[in-house]
Amino acid sequence: MLYPLTRSLMFGLDAEYSHNLALKGMNLAAVLGLPKLLGAEKLYAPVEVMGIKFPNPVGLAAGLDKNASAVDGLSNMGFGFLEVGTVTPRAQVGNPKPRIFRIPEHNAIINRMGFNNDGVDALLKNIDKARFKGILGINIGKNKDTPNEQANADYLYCLRKVYSRASYITVNLSSPNTPGLRTLQFGEALNSLLEVLKNEQAKQALLHDKYVPIAVKIAPDLTEEEIAMVADSLKTYEMDGVIATNTTLSRQGIEDSPLQHEAGGLSGAPVRNQSIRVIRTLARELQGVLPIIGVGGISEGFDAAEKIEAGASLVQIYSGFIYKGPSLVAESVRAIQSLPGR
Repeated sequence: MLYPLTRSLMFGLDAEYSHNLALKGMNLAAVLGLPKLLGAEKLYAPVEVMGIKFPNPVGLAAGLDKNASAVDGLSNMGFGFLEVGTVTPRAQVGNPKPRIFRIPEHNAIINRMGFNNDGVDALLKNIDKARFKGILGINIGKNKDTPNEQANADYLYCLRKVYSRASYITVNLSSPNTPGLRTLQFGEALNSLLEVLKNEQAKQALLHDKYVPIAVKIAPDLTEEEIAMVADSLKTYEMDGVIATNTTLSRQGIEDSPLQHEAGGLSGAPVRNQSIRVIRTLARELQGVLPIIGVGGISEGFDAAEKIEAGASLVQIYSGFIYKGPSLVAESVRAIQSLPGR
């Protein structure tokens, strides 16, 4: 397979530069038939979640393709579904560079991107130009300069914009890189947002004659009590799914790295145990009322299967895909298929 060589070349470049370079070449690589040489396989292992039939339970997590510029290329990497974004109402540059830091010895990444994206209108233009017709989640957020008291308006704006193009919509309340965003995960702020989103979802369903599920993405740093509170709100407002988890502020597992003091969210292998803890707690609290999509620390097939056993119905990959390449997707599908009862 070509991926180890490709990774070696890309890791010789600045992290954000190589990320952007890979995205720009992704669609061309698919046209040239390179995904198979990179280790990609299209495995069919259908599962129905949120009323959607997924070709297989392993998806791409949000953050890798923020502007939906490479969906055609990414769709050839073996994923059962793709999630693009996070997208905001208006374009924003994000945080100052450098803002991505690889930690290869721990299969980890620290990022403090800050919702850099070209805005929701640009994302929709890219989706309309793409040939991809598979399952597409669209992850929405608020602009950095929008006060939390006005956050509902940003989420509503994005929801209305993306509704007709999305297979499902994810509400990102858990990025650590937008100041104050995570406070929207709790109490009255969360309840207020969920209520207006569900009301708007009903209006959009009538307008477009289709029901688009809404999932909420939460942080791995929540306490057991906080997870229970979030679960209660998700059930009360009849949300369609929950994604667990985003990146962590913890530095557990990379204490020996000189990069441990860099600000931002930590993803990759070190987040695995925190993600599993949140999934198990959610599964206990939700009792199957709504499905869980597990993400965080999937570095091999076992990790994906572990999330399913903990209570997830689907999984998503990001950092592991960067370190291991498309073969991780197929490995994860096979590991999930091998579970008893699958």
